[in-house]
Amino acid sequence: MSATEARADIEDTLDPRLPPEPAMRFAEDDPLDHVAEWGPTATPVGTFQLVPVQIERDLALISGWMNDPAVAAYWHLAGPPVVTALHLRSQLAGDGRSAPCLGVLDGTPIGYWEIYRADLDPLARHYPARPHDTGIHLLIGQPADRGRGLGSALLEAIAQLILDRRSACARVVAEPDIRNTPSLSAFLRAGFRVSGEVELPGKRAALMVRERVLRDAP
Repeated sequence: MSATEARADIEDTLDPRLPPEPAMRFAEDDPLDHVAEWGPTATPVGTFQLVPVQIERDLALISGWMNDPAVAAYWHLAGPPVVTALHLRSQLAGDGRSAPCLGVLDGTPIGYWEIYRADLDPLARHYPARPHDTGIHLLIGQPADRGRGLGSALLEAIAQLILDRRSACARVVAEPDIRNTPSLSAFLRAGFRVSGEVELPGKRAALMVRERVLRDAP
């Protein structure tokens, strides 16, 4: 499918009451403290940055990743580009509680990340959430980039970046599927601990938590 055809497919499917290309909408008091302004961070594997998604620019890339069987098994967004577009649009047209981003390593997009307010998310109904808990969803796009420590190195760096940029946040959380052994291992290597298991729509998840320690305190 060409980019023009994909664009037409999206526009034909989406609710016409919504603007065709929603920008990330933030209140003056941004729920995530302006992810777009966090900037790059040094990691053991290179310079990493979260770059907010633009549907027109990034849809083909992210949709391609979502159609990788190893990704589709846990994200459930395989299919034509409109499937991914609807998922992205639901966040970009929201109130800033979730920020969909490309993960860019040394200038190259290598994965998709969502930084979200876990305490304002349906997840909060399934665990004892605290104010400003911040969640992470992620995928590494290319098979060649998996299984060599990138995920854990980037998770550790982003968890620290969240704690550095969000002074009100005391915990970073995640809820990977308990069947996703590589993801669980990456979180553990990145300094998260397993706090328990939770039943979520469509999956049983491990609740992973990384708490602010004294050296992280603002």
